[in-house]
Formats: sequence, C-alpha cells, structure tokens
Amino acid sequence: MAENGDKEQVSDLDTKISQQVEYYFGDHNLPRDKFLKEQISLDDGWVPLEIMIKFNRLSKLTTDFGSFLGALKKSKTGLLEIDEEKSKIRRDPSKPLPEVTEEYKNAIKNRSVYIKGFQLDTSLDEIKGWLENKGPIENIQMRRALDKTFKGSIFIVFETEDAAKKFLENRDLKFKDSDMIILSKEEYFAKKNEERKQKHSESKAKHKQEKADAQKQAEDAEMKTLEEQTGCLLKFSGTLDNMTSREDIHALFQAHGEIKWIDFSRGAKEGIILFKSNAKEALEKAKAANKNNLQLKEKDVTWELLEGDVEKAALKKIMEDQQESYNKWKGKGGRKFKGKGRGGKGNDGSSRKKIQFQGKKKKFESSDEEDTEEGTGDARNGSPKKRQLEEKSSEGPVPKQQKTAEDE
Repeated sequence: MAENGDKEQVSDLDTKISQQVEYYFGDHNLPRDKFLKEQISLDDGWVPLEIMIKFNRLSKLTTDFGSFLGALKKSKTGLLEIDEEKSKIRRDPSKPLPEVTEEYKNAIKNRSVYIKGFQLDTSLDEIKGWLENKGPIENIQMRRALDKTFKGSIFIVFETEDAAKKFLENRDLKFKDSDMIILSKEEYFAKKNEERKQKHSESKAKHKQEKADAQKQAEDAEMKTLEEQTGCLLKFSGTLDNMTSREDIHALFQAHGEIKWIDFSRGAKEGIILFKSNAKEALEKAKAANKNNLQLKEKDVTWELLEGDVEKAALKKIMEDQQESYNKWKGKGGRKFKGKGRGGKGNDGSSRKKIQFQGKKKKFESSDEEDTEEGTGDARNGSPKKRQLEEKSSEGPVPKQQKTAEDE
C-alpha cells in the first residue's frame, strides 16, 4: 500500500510541475510576463533550467532538474520542448501565441467565469483543489487590491465554452460553508455597469443635496448677518462738494460712532454709512455736537436712517462689496487698491506699506496607483527603481496654479 501511495504522490507532483511550467509559457501569462518575455528574447525562445527553477511556485514543488524534466516529458499537451543538452526549455515554435483580435477576446470572455465568496486568506492551492473535477480549466486569476491582498474573488477561464456553460448550470456551490456568487464574465460586467450607474446617480444626488444645503446655510448666515446689522445704516445725500471723501465722513463721526464701512465714491451725491452699532445714536450725537446743523465740507446734507426692505437690500449690497474688495485685496497680495471701503490709510492716518511675502516653492513626487490581478504565476525577486523626490526653491511670490480637471 505504501508503495502505491508513493507512486500516486509522484504522479500528482509531476502533474503539478508540468501544469505550473505550462502556465508560465501559456497564452494568458506569457504575453504579460515581462521577465519571461525578456528571457525568451535572448536565445531563440530558450530559457535555462537554472532560471526556471528559481520561480517561486515552481521551486516549492521541486529544485531537482531530473524531476523537473521528467514531469515535462510526461505531459501530453506538447506545449513545451526540451533542448538536446537537457539544460533549456521553450514553448514549441509550432504553437505560437494567438493573435489578440476581437474574436479572440470574445472567445476568452465566453469561456470565463467570475466567482466570489472565498475567505481573504484562501490560497491558490486551496482554490485549485476546490475547482478540481469541475471542468478543464485553462487559467485561474486571483483578483487583488492595490496592497496585493486577495479580494476574495477570482476569474477562471475554461478550456472550452461548453465547459464554462456546464459549470454555470450549478451556481449553488459552497466553499468552506460559504455561499458563492457565480456569474459569467458578461453577467459580471453588466452587473458592474449597473453598480457604477447607481453609484454615479447616488453621488450626483448627494452632491445636489449638499449644494442645496450649503446654499441654505449661506442664506441663513446672510440673513443672520443682516439681522445683526439692522439699525446700523445711515444714508446721506445732497449737493456735495466734488472733493468730499470717505476721510471727511470718518472725521465727522469719529467721536460719535465707529464706522465699519462707507459705500461712497468721490464726486457722488449720495452714499451709505454702515456703523458697528446703532446709526441713530451716532447721528443724534453728531447733530448735537454740530448744533443740529450736520454738514459735509460746509454743504447741506440730508440724513436718512434706512429701515425695512430698503435696509436689507442696502446691507446685502454692502456685504457683496466687502467680499469683492477682500478678493481684490487678497489677489494683489494685500496691497492697497482703489475702490469703496474705509479709504487708503490705516487707523493711524499713515499710508499702508506695500508688503511682499517670500517663500519657497516645493515640487513633490506624485505616484499613480493601479489595480493588480494575479493569476497562477508568481513574482520573481527584484525591486523597482525608486523615484527621487525633487525639491526646488526660489525666492519670490508663489505663482498662481493653473486649473486642472480630471474625470474618472
């Protein structure tokens, strides 16, 4: 019995060796295996055994050249050939890789099946064991996330379309008591498209709702601001001196009420003052201090306290002007600009000084991530070239960034 058991183990090992090597040189792996493609380009398709034996999954099966060659000789696929010196192997030149046409892609799709429900720690060998006797399989592809962890789903390609159809007839399979999701590749892509459409629709609706909420919050904040500043507006009008300025208005009220904003341009015949507190109080104090004859540069002025809708409209316009002035100031690096506001002087009456900020520009490395999928092959030892971070610095203002747009 022991002898028979040993023979079965050897036979099983031979099968595993030949299947693994044939996978490396097969239609699915070879076109995208950069390392192996580089090797076969060096010597008319031949790859030395000392290189092949270093492939991770293969080396776990055997490191003995005799066992390796013996297993290949027993294979009935005829995919590989051994050189006369028995030191190299290659894919039989009479079996070239298929041309990747639309017809070929469709044929692969019709033979492909998607299966989901495996535990994340499931190994490829466990999956192969579970699929044994479920039809002749050409390729198994374990789907992996960006961090190389198994997603719990696979794509398998059967040798024939009939084998794939037969497998799909029974979708109630379990793996370790877990229910499996089994779909044809066409069904899988249709399901994914529906999920993307649903996700896009939900994202669009969410964005619309967030925009509406933000607008409502802005409106509520604006109304709150308007309510807080109710009773703070004073309108003035008359045949004003063309040289009347905001500084003259500040001087007239400086001891009677703190001014927050003046909507007035030199040469205009009317304007509006926004006080930080009650405008009526400031007006009464100023009138009392001027024996009830409150003039601007010796010109008679009509003073009017704004109320109701007129007040709200004026406040809204002032708030918009304030934001516009702030944006201009920010865009010019905080430099003085002409326009409505408190004037071109500071609180101490001195002119504002032009300030130029200096800093460093830094250019940082950016890296792109991509989804990865792994089949029954493995990774050879090696490390990718490391990118170097580049840093450039220069004195002076930071230039405006150009707008960019990207779509998924």
